[in-house]
Amino acid sequence: MVAFRSPRTMRLAGATALCAALALSACTKSEESGTGGSPEGTGGAQVAQSESAEGPTCTLEQYGGEQLDLSNAIVGFSQSEKEANPFRIAETESIKSEAAKVGVKQLLTTNANSQLSKQISDIQDMINKGAQALIVAPLNSDGLEPALDAARAKNIPVLTIDRKVNSEPCKDYVAFLGSNFVEQGKRAAQEMAKALDNKGKVAILLGASGNNVTTDRTNGFVDELGEIAPDIEIVAQQTGEFARDKGQQVMEQIIQAQPDINGVYAENDEMALGALVALKSAGKTPGTDIQLVSIDGTRNAVQKIVDGELYAVVESNPRFGPLAFETLEKFLSGEEVSQNVVISDKLYGKDNAPDEVANAY
Repeated sequence: MVAFRSPRTMRLAGATALCAALALSACTKSEESGTGGSPEGTGGAQVAQSESAEGPTCTLEQYGGEQLDLSNAIVGFSQSEKEANPFRIAETESIKSEAAKVGVKQLLTTNANSQLSKQISDIQDMINKGAQALIVAPLNSDGLEPALDAARAKNIPVLTIDRKVNSEPCKDYVAFLGSNFVEQGKRAAQEMAKALDNKGKVAILLGASGNNVTTDRTNGFVDELGEIAPDIEIVAQQTGEFARDKGQQVMEQIIQAQPDINGVYAENDEMALGALVALKSAGKTPGTDIQLVSIDGTRNAVQKIVDGELYAVVESNPRFGPLAFETLEKFLSGEEVSQNVVISDKLYGKDNAPDEVANAY
């Protein structure tokens, strides 16, 4: 069988020798992906770490199904949470923007509003409406099995982005695209150790329970901090559910119980921004007598580094559009793709934040 290759795939395949060598090419040229001062503040596109291509791969022949040109395809995108924070806004916009660039025949979009049962029914509904490929941002790592089973019964390829599901790639779904969340936690710990000169008391604002992002970011931070800065004590861990208002509320409680903390690790920027409000209300001076490190890379958080209130932010890039559709193009043309694509994320600190604010999301 001769594999179908769309014109866009051929352009990308020839872009660089590195991209052509990868089992999944995740490199994109700046004029197509929004790097280097792109319009509408889309910022930098995702680039896969080279080691991501060394693991198991998946092909259409293995998974089942027929070759398909995206210009004749109906693609569904299932968003997990309401677009009330910059990460979800940027993620959804990236999918929509790239679908238009690629020329997808029709893009179906849904939002589960943080309800697992709704995400399941959303996906099943898109399948009933004729979706021939699915991009899913899972709410939780467990619980989507009914939706994945419905897609699998029709050999509909499913890509999961930004959160993993506890199912088998190239069997229950095709592949996962996202960050190394353990590594994000480790990098945050390294920045916290520098900020506190390897001693002090730290509180952790945990993300939502039930997904690998929270678990991995916590484990990475705790393990790394214990290894490199044993004199830093973690005195509180409480969930802020990845929400700004909840982060503020939890920070208020922690400050009352642990008034002498001098560090806060927030597992996303929204909680960090909420924590800043609580800390200032309690008479603390962020950046002086208490240091904050967070994860995401939103424009508001990067600006807070410039303002001197946040010490560092580890990026978690939400712009999955170019990478997701390139992966679908390759897979649906019969080429192999990596089952686990790990992207490279930036680190924002005082040295580069002023120049990077405009590129943040």
